[in-house]
Amino acid sequence: MNLYPFGKSLVSTIFYPLYRIKVIGKENFPTKGGILLCTNHIDNFDPPVVGITCPRTVHFMAKEELFKVPILKTILPQVNAFPVKRGMSDREAFRTALKLLRGGEVVGMFPEGTRSKTGELGKGLAGAGFFALKGDADVMPCAIIGPYKPFRKLKVVYGKPIEMAPYRERKASAEEVTEVIMNEIRNLLEQHK
Repeated sequence: MNLYPFGKSLVSTIFYPLYRIKVIGKENFPTKGGILLCTNHIDNFDPPVVGITCPRTVHFMAKEELFKVPILKTILPQVNAFPVKRGMSDREAFRTALKLLRGGEVVGMFPEGTRSKTGELGKGLAGAGFFALKGDADVMPCAIIGPYKPFRKLKVVYGKPIEMAPYRERKASAEEVTEVIMNEIRNLLEQHK
């Protein structure tokens, strides 16, 4: 059973008025093809906020620990989340993400790997670049500009897609591509403060 459409509708009804969500650049989002959606990470509510503002269905990697929480382990797979082990290479998560990307789906990830305690953009991990290069997909940079305070405006900004073909052709490293992705997110944060 897939609860994604129901969840999106329910969360939208609560979050849009509560956080006065403003979405910028939604028209930049490609309507088809595999997309690696990369965004900064400032709050536990980031995945549902990206899920309700993205024009396409998003499959999120979520830390494995969440799949051990009684109610979440039932809900998460039904809202297209799949587990990833943090701090080590997780072959199963890699295979799942690459299969989704190559199948024309949207995979959401937070390149920093964890929430920012300060709200500032942290360093991106090479995994983002790896998926961007191997997944036969372009990258959609996204910036969430908080704070998450009731009735204060929260912005979600979608940039222009980053075409990966030129990076694949010249065999760029995962680290270089991650840096490109992080710079795009940084630019969005600065432009829309």
